[in-house]
Amino acid sequence: MSYKILKEAPPVIREFLSYTGNIKGRSDLTVDEYYRDLRTFFRFILKDRGLADADTEIDDIDISSVDLEMVRTVTFSEILLFLNYCKDERGNNAATRSRKTSSLKDFFNYLTVKTHMLSYNPTEGLEAPKKGKKLPKYLTLEDSLKLLEAVDGEFKERDYCILVFFLNCGLRRSELVGINLSDINSENMLTVRGKGNKERNIYLNPACVKALQGYLKVRPVNGISDKNALFISRKNCRITGKGVYHMVNHYLEKIGLGNQGYSPHKLRHTAATLMYQKGGVDIRTLQAILGHSNLGTTQIYTHIADEQIQKGVNANPLANI
Repeated sequence: MSYKILKEAPPVIREFLSYTGNIKGRSDLTVDEYYRDLRTFFRFILKDRGLADADTEIDDIDISSVDLEMVRTVTFSEILLFLNYCKDERGNNAATRSRKTSSLKDFFNYLTVKTHMLSYNPTEGLEAPKKGKKLPKYLTLEDSLKLLEAVDGEFKERDYCILVFFLNCGLRRSELVGINLSDINSENMLTVRGKGNKERNIYLNPACVKALQGYLKVRPVNGISDKNALFISRKNCRITGKGVYHMVNHYLEKIGLGNQGYSPHKLRHTAATLMYQKGGVDIRTLQAILGHSNLGTTQIYTHIADEQIQKGVNANPLANI
């Protein structure tokens, strides 16, 4: 959790965020999302109740006045109004509204079940908006090869290694930037810390090993602020998620796939799809590689194969006879 959030969040929210990050082990990114969702909610409450200046834009409303007494007065109806506002006024899709619902449910569950500060939970019985099933976007095998071939420049060994790790290991961006030199053992096994700080081991295949060896030959040694970090930025510190994002986008643009919805996370989807479709990896093994706690999350990749089979059958010239 960032210092800025610690400084500006009201105590009742700050304590929940600290619990979420320190006890539940959620990532800083997840905690930040919780805070933004709760901040938007209480800004709406203050505006709707006429407790904020009528001329102040909702995103500029100060929520420092929010305390436990105000939280106690929140009703189920107000939460429904808020979700309607998110849909109609903010244009939030079902996935975003579902996340906001989850943030509110976790917040009020913490206050009623964990700390007993509240006796009434206004989110009880609240259902998350249904999200339409959306197949993950991924690169084809040909596009993946083009992406790797496009790597050049001053940091080409590092960039190539990062792309190879994404495409072969199915890493999340946060997992990749968090890799330390000590996370890779002599047996070419990589220890990854995923969501909730859960660790999993991923075997580095020959392509990963070769790319890693090429990068380690040129990896900076002197003047590094984080000497254990594997991937180093041009500023001689651990590369950031934002830096990785811009790097991946740069090469996607080079091969003509810029501004088409691709991102580092889509490279994770690409790895999973290629392993399942081309490599014959079974769904349970894929679940372990990706670090999914729920098999249902992994099964989306079987739907991709099902959709391709359907397209193939429909392409038969006799399909419409």
